[in-house]
Amino acid sequence: MAGHSKWANIKRQKARVDAKKGKTFTQLSRAIIVAARSGVPDPAGNFQLRTAIEKAKAAGIPNDNIDRAIAKGAGTYKDDEAKFEEIRYEGYGPGGIAILIEAFTDNRNRTAADLRSAFNKNGGNLGETGCVSWMFEQKGVVLLEGEVEEEQLLEVSLEGGAETYELTEEEETCGAEVFTEIDNLNLLSQILQEKEFPVKEAEMRWIPTNTIEVDDPEQTRSLLKLIDTLESLDDVQNVTANFEMTDELMNNYQLSVHYQ
Repeated sequence: MAGHSKWANIKRQKARVDAKKGKTFTQLSRAIIVAARSGVPDPAGNFQLRTAIEKAKAAGIPNDNIDRAIAKGAGTYKDDEAKFEEIRYEGYGPGGIAILIEAFTDNRNRTAADLRSAFNKNGGNLGETGCVSWMFEQKGVVLLEGEVEEEQLLEVSLEGGAETYELTEEEETCGAEVFTEIDNLNLLSQILQEKEFPVKEAEMRWIPTNTIEVDDPEQTRSLLKLIDTLESLDDVQNVTANFEMTDELMNNYQLSVHYQ
C-alpha cells in the first residue's frame, strides 16, 4: 500500500517555506465561512467546518471571530452584505508547471486581476477553466504527527478504507500522511483517532497525477516566488502545483528569501 508516493512531497517541501508565514486571519476565517456554507453550520455535524475551526484556533483567531465567520457562512450574520463564492482558477508557472488555485471571494474581477498580475510578474500566465485541472485529482488526507508504527498503520489504513499512505521524516518531526477518497475522509480520521494515532488534522487536497522535475535554480526561484505571491493574496485559500525539486534547490531558495 505504501511504496514511494510523490503525492505528499510538494506539500512538505512548500511547508518548509511557509512555516514562518502561516495563513492570514482573513484566509482562515474565509475557510470557516466556506465550510459553514457547504454543510450544516455546526462543527459536530460538519467535518470540514470542524477542521477549519481547529486550524483557526491553532493560529490564535479569537472565538468571537470564529463565531462571526460561522454566522456569515450560515447566512445569519445580519451586518454582512458581502456575497462570497468559491472559485477555482488555473494557470501555468515558469517551465509549464500546472497550477491550481482555490479562492473564496466577494469580487471576481478583483481576484482575477490580482492573480493575473501575480502570474505575469513571475513568468507564468493565468489560463482558462479546465486548462490544467485534468492533471489533478482531489483526495482526502489525514496528517499524523509523531511516532507511527508502520505495521499497525497499514492494518488500520486498510480497515479505514485508505488508498495509500506515506511515512514522513523531517528534521524535527516524523509522522505520516494517509490518503483516501473525499467521502471517506471523516470515517478514516475517526478510526485513526480511535486507534490512538497522532492525528494532527485532516484536509481535502488536489494531487497531481504526474509531476515535472524542476532542476534549474532560476526556474526554481521564479516558480516558488510565484507560488508565495499567490498564497499571500487574501482571496486565495490553497495553491497546488505539479512539480518536484531537490531539497538543495528548496533550501537555496529559502536562504535567498531570508537574506532579501
